Amino acid sequence: MAAFHAEEARVGVFICDCGSNIAGFLDVPQLMEYVQTLPHVAFAQENMYTCSDSGRAQIIKGIQEHGLNRVVVASCTPRTHEPLFRSTCQEAGLNPYLFEFVNIRDQCSWVHMEERQRGTEKAKDLLRMGVARAVLLEPQESTAVDVTRAALVIGGGIAGMTAALNLANRGFEVKLVERQPELGGLLRRVHTLYPSGALARPFIQEKIETVERHPNIQVLTGATVRSVRGFVGNYEAVVRQGEREYGFAVGVIVVAIGARELQPDGLYGYDGQRVITQGELEERLASGLDLGASGIRSVAMIQCAGARCPERPYCSRICCMTAIKNAMLLQEMDPAVRVYILYRDMLTLGAEYEALYHEARARGVLFIQYQPDSPPQVSAGQVSIHDARLGETLSIPTDLIVLSVPLVGREGAAELAQMLKVPVDEHGFFLEAHVKLRPLDFATDGIYLCGSAHWPSDIGESVSQAYGAASRASILLSRGQVEVEPIISMVDEEACIGCGLCETVCPYSAITLADTGAGRKARTVAASCKGCGVCGAGCPERAITMRHYQDQQILAQIDALMEAVA
Repeated sequence: MAAFHAEEARVGVFICDCGSNIAGFLDVPQLMEYVQTLPHVAFAQENMYTCSDSGRAQIIKGIQEHGLNRVVVASCTPRTHEPLFRSTCQEAGLNPYLFEFVNIRDQCSWVHMEERQRGTEKAKDLLRMGVARAVLLEPQESTAVDVTRAALVIGGGIAGMTAALNLANRGFEVKLVERQPELGGLLRRVHTLYPSGALARPFIQEKIETVERHPNIQVLTGATVRSVRGFVGNYEAVVRQGEREYGFAVGVIVVAIGARELQPDGLYGYDGQRVITQGELEERLASGLDLGASGIRSVAMIQCAGARCPERPYCSRICCMTAIKNAMLLQEMDPAVRVYILYRDMLTLGAEYEALYHEARARGVLFIQYQPDSPPQVSAGQVSIHDARLGETLSIPTDLIVLSVPLVGREGAAELAQMLKVPVDEHGFFLEAHVKLRPLDFATDGIYLCGSAHWPSDIGESVSQAYGAASRASILLSRGQVEVEPIISMVDEEACIGCGLCETVCPYSAITLADTGAGRKARTVAASCKGCGVCGAGCPERAITMRHYQDQQILAQIDALMEAVA
């Protein structure tokens, strides 16, 4: 693609006040005066909020009225706003890749709040570098890739089934893979649902039957994903079920493998008999627990058992409501049974759950708070707890102790993450692309997540996330094509010696070696490439360059930076 020559460049620079985020700590008028002295700058403007509708309109107006063929915006982080400003340039008729972002908020005003002039001087350096690179930018064009209109949903709990049904009801073929012999996930252990009190088994059984009857869903239980290859819109998956293996093509993947209850070995004398977990209590309740026959007259529930500790510092979020729900169930079964909830903090999210908490207190469930440095002590037939409000230690006789343990990541989560090339945290939960902007997407395009695979979630949250993930996935499936960003690696086959180092180091499997008339050469799979540059940095022959981040563009920034030193 032909490059613009430096003498043809007409750069427009738009400096954002970001309210007071930038203007409160940097001398923006001084920046405006400075930037107009830079070569190739044809127009400069200060905006209160450049990302607002009025700010974007000013960019469009500047491009059209001043014949700008490069745009530099100096504001906040490109991670959140670069797509917005690129689309703004495109609206004005300018190729979106003739845009350069200069981050003077995160890199100047926020980190140099106490050094106004020095922060301003640093912003000048960044602006000078941004303009120097913008001059050498070249227009890029996205490429379109056909999408296989089918989906793979991994996990058959409430989130996975909801996502599968949502996609199948839109007419897409769905492969639903569940590791266990039956669908249902953790809900198969649950007795009743909160806050409605409805029985869980009829609810989940109806959902399972709907999934299994759906003509667009193929259910594979007792199955595991063995491999996934390909790229957005064109994934090839291999699933093993027993002794058989199935291979199929899908366009998108939804990860909904859920989570599991922590096995609390060594905690509070856990034995699975008189010291059990909330999940085990649910199973007993569902099986028709007889309190009288079991000799249970007093129950103590210990919250945060194995959670909010050095090994698992997070809150599992659903434990408090589960304890309240089960405490009320026990008292409904026999009002004479005493139920104690021993807690650090009670987390009842939302007015509905808070009302359930107050109802439990009104019914006689006793809540006693303990401090992290003085947890409950369990001995034969009783629990001792120090009540800070009373200033004394209480001894509670107990026939049953129930531990509210956290949800933890599923077995095999790390292996699946490596297969899909998506991240997990240290606790085995999957990490989204961006907590605010892309909470149901992975950084790898075409792969989505929902439910407790992401983080401990109740049923309502899991269902909502499943709808969201399915909606995101259906955008690709409905279009039938996906546009691939052109910021990818380019291989000079004449210089390539076919050593395969690029194929080895690529984290996205976006470089392959192919046989050509001139021998084995590296080739880029455009749809998989993320433009990270690892292959280019590792190539011993310098046969790989990066579109939009070419050597001369980066060197121009370095030269511009050093102008102040020379």
